[in-house]
Amino acid sequence: MGLGKRRPPRRASGGSGLSGQQARERQAAPSQAAKGMVHQELAQEGLVDVHGLAHDGRGIARGADGKTVFIDAALPGERVEVAVHLTRKRFDEAHVRQLIDPSPDRVTPPCPYNDRCGGCDLQHLSRSGQRRHKAAVLSDLLARQGIQAEIDSIEVLATDTEGYRRRARLGVRVDAEGVVHMGFRARRSHRLVSVTSCTVLVPELAALLPALHQQLSALASPRLVGHVELLASDDQVTLVVRQLREHAQDLDLWQQWAQHHGVALALLSGRQSPSFAWVIEPRAALTVQVPSAHGSMALGIAPGDFLQANDEVNRLMVATALAWLGAPGTPDEPLLDLFAGIGNFSLPLAAAGYQVAAWEGAAQMVERLRDNAQRVGVDVAADQANLHDQTQVERLLQAPSIGVVVLDPPRDGAEALCRALAKSTVPRVLYIACDPSTLSRDTAHLLQGGYRLRRVAMADMFVHTSHLESMVLLERPTSSPRQGVRRDG
Repeated sequence: MGLGKRRPPRRASGGSGLSGQQARERQAAPSQAAKGMVHQELAQEGLVDVHGLAHDGRGIARGADGKTVFIDAALPGERVEVAVHLTRKRFDEAHVRQLIDPSPDRVTPPCPYNDRCGGCDLQHLSRSGQRRHKAAVLSDLLARQGIQAEIDSIEVLATDTEGYRRRARLGVRVDAEGVVHMGFRARRSHRLVSVTSCTVLVPELAALLPALHQQLSALASPRLVGHVELLASDDQVTLVVRQLREHAQDLDLWQQWAQHHGVALALLSGRQSPSFAWVIEPRAALTVQVPSAHGSMALGIAPGDFLQANDEVNRLMVATALAWLGAPGTPDEPLLDLFAGIGNFSLPLAAAGYQVAAWEGAAQMVERLRDNAQRVGVDVAADQANLHDQTQVERLLQAPSIGVVVLDPPRDGAEALCRALAKSTVPRVLYIACDPSTLSRDTAHLLQGGYRLRRVAMADMFVHTSHLESMVLLERPTSSPRQGVRRDG
């Protein structure tokens, strides 16, 4: 079956010949089950063969009692001795006590906190293995909706950069002995893991961690600090300190620290409705770069704005959107950008010649987008709308001659919008998603409405984690071919 062809969805029981439990186990490890990898039960208790990889990156095996076991940091093809740390009715959760036969995809985690910090759960898997796994997850989630997208047809957007995160929030806690801890949450826990280094932060942020930890320990009232946020924009770093209330002595210490390290400093103070205030303003407007048809363009941002964490992969996604959509079919072809944010896709598409109307739910983002349009010299109409409201989105789609709809919703997706699009006559839809399960659900609505899936991409936005971003391009069969759009399937 070709890309985008619909097929009957998998059933958990009945005519599939599988019990409900068997079906769930197959869903947990689609790519390995498809390859016919069979688990061979071992007589020795606690020794198992790993036959699959769950969507969240845990290995899958079957214990001596026949129950499914999800194993932290285990890889398909490995033989491991496990220790069960959580027993449930239908499955157990375990960790590796001893690695007997390692996978060729296993690598040494680059981070010294890998066994404690919950930020990066796939550091033990090679980068190529991570990408194969994420593409398999996307393929499987689409398949669960009856959508054919074989792994080989999924484009992979990735770079080799190790330190990629340009923003980070670090929790702060003072223990019973008065020791200050700063770091990230442990895996599947609220417990804070204190860190003084992080391999996935961009270098300018990673370099500040030891000094930031020392600064927190030097405060008179570190218990007033809930967390700190670091943001790397073009040529400067911003620190935002979230605190329960202001403290004059500590404010002086923060000012001295920020001046010494050359960073912009802001406070977010208060318990219920925290107020934002600059203490040391940025040297210039905070900006980030995105590609366009005429070179890179700088978009203004502010602390708290939504911003893709990986700059390089975000540029690949924008470049992919430009390539997939190609030049407008007619001069100033109308394009709706929904969940437009600061203009990450709106402004490069407007520079490519599309007549862009951008809609966003947050009023401050609408203002930022308007400012950015003026900054880069393109004409974009930006307005606010509740894009989860069926009535509002149907009204937006009634605009005449819409050629393209671009949407980049939050994790809960855009089901109301896609139901409305399925009833519309819009020729092309470009959907960018941070949750592949909601993308798959919403894509199914579009296919039921007559669209065909033309392109699929997996963006490895968060290296060393099981999280993935995805992009799909859909067209109605009557739409004319466009540059960069594959018509087969």
